[in-house]
Amino acid sequence: MHDPFHGAAPTPGTPRPTRLRRRLAALASAALVAVGLSTAAAPQASAAAGCTAAYATQSEWSGGFVGSVTVTDSGTTALTAWTITFNYPGDQKVTSNWNSSLVQSLEYVTASNLAYNGAVAVGSSTSFGFQGTWGSSDAVPTSITCTPSAAVTPTIVTTAAAAPVMQGFTDTFGVALSQAPTANVTVAVARSSGNSGLSVSAGASLTFTPTNWNTAQNVTVAANTAGTGAAAFAATSSGYTGASVTLTEVAATPAPQLHVSGNKIEDASNNQVILHGVNRSGAEYACVQGWGFFDGPVDEASIQAMKSWTHITAVRVPVNEACWNAESYVNSAYSGAVYQQAVEGFVKLLNANGIVAIIDLQWTDGLYTGTSSGCSSAQATCQKPMPDAAQAIPFWTSVATAFKGNNSVIFDLFNEPYASRATGSTTTGWQCWETGGTCAGIGYSVAGMQGMVTAVRSTGASNILMLGGEEYSNDLSQWLTYEPTDPDGDLVASWHSYDGNTCNTQACWTSQVAPVMAKVPVIVGEMGEGDCAGTYIDPLTTWLESENTGFLAWTWDAWGSCSNVLITDYKGDPTGYGAAYEAILKALP
Repeated sequence: MHDPFHGAAPTPGTPRPTRLRRRLAALASAALVAVGLSTAAAPQASAAAGCTAAYATQSEWSGGFVGSVTVTDSGTTALTAWTITFNYPGDQKVTSNWNSSLVQSLEYVTASNLAYNGAVAVGSSTSFGFQGTWGSSDAVPTSITCTPSAAVTPTIVTTAAAAPVMQGFTDTFGVALSQAPTANVTVAVARSSGNSGLSVSAGASLTFTPTNWNTAQNVTVAANTAGTGAAAFAATSSGYTGASVTLTEVAATPAPQLHVSGNKIEDASNNQVILHGVNRSGAEYACVQGWGFFDGPVDEASIQAMKSWTHITAVRVPVNEACWNAESYVNSAYSGAVYQQAVEGFVKLLNANGIVAIIDLQWTDGLYTGTSSGCSSAQATCQKPMPDAAQAIPFWTSVATAFKGNNSVIFDLFNEPYASRATGSTTTGWQCWETGGTCAGIGYSVAGMQGMVTAVRSTGASNILMLGGEEYSNDLSQWLTYEPTDPDGDLVASWHSYDGNTCNTQACWTSQVAPVMAKVPVIVGEMGEGDCAGTYIDPLTTWLESENTGFLAWTWDAWGSCSNVLITDYKGDPTGYGAAYEAILKALP
């Protein structure tokens, strides 16, 4: 089955709504200078410890209104801050406001100054405004109270990092203020006690202004390789208080260095390694859509969540050739060197946690609108029948150069070929799969598996190479016939198995897949099912275990569904399908 998210990635988060229309901003300005434009009588409060307030309706229409309140210093000393309270006699509801911090509960309204308009000189005034709705009545409040407030003294808020800091890496925690200060506040962050292996490497001095006080600024903490332990970090500033945060440094556990021996994958000590794990989708679509490198976190906390399921020893990372190669149509903020660094950083962190990383070329260039087309674009925005020679060969040359010498990284040369659907013939499809070039039905020069193997080996990289079969990697029937030549002898067959595929019965597995397993290692690069349960993967993994074959499930992404989606959040809480897979992993020896 061709997983739907391979062709069309999940839509990123919805845009934030605009806060105010320009017309309302203009009305707000009018409220500050022309309270006399009120269409209703404005009640005047008596002096209360030095300030008074007046309510005015600036504009009114059926079902809506714009109002304002003018605050006047009626005392003998200047105000430093103020709070306004009033009750609506009608059924008004404030929907937006400006120049104040306003909260409504039932008919009760409380508004306080912001950092820039709390100070009011004796005899002077300031105003704030709001827009609202009404149903049966827009009656003006009969009383309004102004109360002077003391100058703001916020506390320092620290937010702990969600996971330990891995040796050789960095993590962050946030620092913010509890409320708006009346002037700039500079906060210093330093280790207050504990392990000397943890140290602040950036952001040790943070300045908050009255306009950014509630936006956490990150403090970066680095962990060396001297040992493990915990350290407390305190954020302090003269006249302000704050709590400390404790971080723990944990030792790295390097992933095994792998090679192929016969039909087995082995580590450097020639012990057989059977990989189990998950796919982590996102890097194939976020970058080309112009909004990020990954979809969701790829930090130490997210990896610890994966490891909490036990027996996850491999993570497959789908990527995009256009982003890696910095093609012109990709946002430069998410392409080229910065994209490469993001992918390499995630791979490095996976390896440090003892997890093998599988880099999968998922989306590629090439205009294809034939049978089973995923999109009508020549850009790398969906799954194509085969990769394009123009970009895939440079991609694998670059990737191999970046990771050569690290055989804890496996290269999956192309996600899900379906050349036979394009050429119209099983035989010509497999020939295209192997040699590439000009293939019937495909309007661009194809990078065949042999060409990509050759490109990787030309760099001196000896990494294991995974090659998915035809029919979205579900058909391995002629894999051995068209197997490319590899001077290193490190090829693995990649098989994808979903409940909707053609080869989805044990009879087919035995006749088509088992013969390949007898000759070369097989890894199930993807598997899944659409019924939110384990009806398909339970018997599939039982058979795979009997054949000593590893498998990775699609996908460790919180996409808000359960069809082929393992988790509901990045803490690792499973969907129904995910719970079935988690149970399979935990039952492994």
